[in-house]
Amino acid sequence: MQELFIQVPLIGMEWEPFLLLLITALAGGAFGAAIGALPAFIFTGFVVFLGEGLAILQREIGTLPGINGGELAAGVTGVIGFGAVTGPHIAFAGGVAASAYAGKKYPEMEPEGWDYHFGKNILYAFGTKPDILAVGAVFGLLGMLINQVGAAVGTPTDTIALSVVLTALIARVVFGYPLVGKAAGSSLLDMSPFEREEPRSVPDGGAVAEEHAGRLATEPWLPHQYKWAGVATIGLVGGILGGYIWIQTGSIFLGYAISAISLLFLELGVEKIPVTHHITLIGAVGAVVVDPVAGSVVALLAAGAFGVISGLLGEVTQRLLYAHSGTHVDPPAMAIAIAMLVVAILALLGVLPNAGYL
Repeated sequence: MQELFIQVPLIGMEWEPFLLLLITALAGGAFGAAIGALPAFIFTGFVVFLGEGLAILQREIGTLPGINGGELAAGVTGVIGFGAVTGPHIAFAGGVAASAYAGKKYPEMEPEGWDYHFGKNILYAFGTKPDILAVGAVFGLLGMLINQVGAAVGTPTDTIALSVVLTALIARVVFGYPLVGKAAGSSLLDMSPFEREEPRSVPDGGAVAEEHAGRLATEPWLPHQYKWAGVATIGLVGGILGGYIWIQTGSIFLGYAISAISLLFLELGVEKIPVTHHITLIGAVGAVVVDPVAGSVVALLAAGAFGVISGLLGEVTQRLLYAHSGTHVDPPAMAIAIAMLVVAILALLGVLPNAGYL
């Protein structure tokens, strides 16, 4: 009974560090809304890159006098990069929810030339608008709680990725968007209305609501990265690179960080930059689970195969849960959550020697 007063029930964390995390998660979610979801995730990449670089350096040179290098590296990657400051389940999730809210509340803020629903614009920075930052703060807190509870109960997947998905789906419900949406083509998987540049139709010939003005009927997550062959190809390339980085450095997350940093160019308007962090991460996991039983060359090939699978998972999930409603539900997060669930189950069954980074 005394432990209930010392620790937060279920989460198993003492109250003081939990309150520190709670307050910072509110600020982290608001920060994601202020600078935009995608810029917030790019910061994740930079911070994780720094943390993983420190970890590699620590492994190479050993512990310096008076400095616990392992704790330093873990603190940068885990506490900051994947924590309350730039963790995707907090800062990115806050930015995604802010866009969903603004898509309904402030459609007039939509920038010129944006052909999707404004609720999907994760590039947009909302600055200092208090109500939008408050939405980001609430969803940053929600993402933190989902992650902490999921980890505490032993959820067999990446709970950060799962939090990103669940907070985005909750935002759809809260702000009045369809959970999945209606397909304009023959099925949810059909992207041909986008290829024909079909505008969104209005039932019974009614007037087009301001939030739907100029909107396409079907909105693939990445107009330059949705065809199956191209997705599989970049999956193979990215998976191999993620696996090679792990083989040479021992870092599962360094490839992920590089992929996240590369999105800076997408934010700056460089066309056709591929999104690959789900690919390089799961590619590294493929190398991790195969290397102990088959060696590095086979592990590298497995990394490519895992990258292809993760890329295709991202494409399937975007067609099901992104393309037909009005907000961003993150395909990479969905791919990571599904892929790591399968890895965890196979590891529990003894089919794989380990569960990657879980």
